[in-house]
Amino acid sequence: MRKKQPNARRSKRPAGRVNSKNGLGRGHADLAKWMLRLYVAGNTPNSVAAFANLKEICEVHLGGKYQIEVVDLLRQPQLAAGDQIIAVPTLVRKLPTPVKKIIGDLSNIERVLVGLDLRPALISRALRHSAAGR
Repeated sequence: MRKKQPNARRSKRPAGRVNSKNGLGRGHADLAKWMLRLYVAGNTPNSVAAFANLKEICEVHLGGKYQIEVVDLLRQPQLAAGDQIIAVPTLVRKLPTPVKKIIGDLSNIERVLVGLDLRPALISRALRHSAAGR
């Protein structure tokens, strides 16, 4: 018989599964792990572009420390209410907190980086300003 660890948390959910109540899965306490949810409406060009852009941004700037969940609102429209989705595609950053939302196909990389807090707005503005002055 196995001894119980006094402080160990036990969960019946497999690792990496999302708890629909709070959006947190087992093993996501580490803030270096990013949880992103992309809401789309079917396989439209904007939805496909948003996913491709997000995947590229994550690979370049998050180095494998991310999880993307794609929610197709044509198949599961009831899930839109949880994150108050009013347009698609919409990216929701669940972790790290605070929750952030970005609407669109995510093609403006600077805007996405600032929106995800991967690049501070002041630095982005300074970079744009210096590039314009060249």
